[in-house]
Amino acid sequence: MKVKLFDENHEKDLEDALNDFLETLDDEDVIDIKFQISTMYDYKDQIYCYGAMVIYKTK
Repeated sequence: MKVKLFDENHEKDLEDALNDFLETLDDEDVIDIKFQISTMYDYKDQIYCYGAMVIYKTK
């Protein structure tokens, strides 16, 4: 079993990265996907961080 971590600044970038990675796996190899959004304010802007972890089986 392995994990693959993703961290992107935009939700669309995370979606694209996850879809690209999932295309390399067989459906039955994916165990779970965890998703998280973090925010931070730096006195100018609100910054978002979109993260995901794919837990999958290896051969």
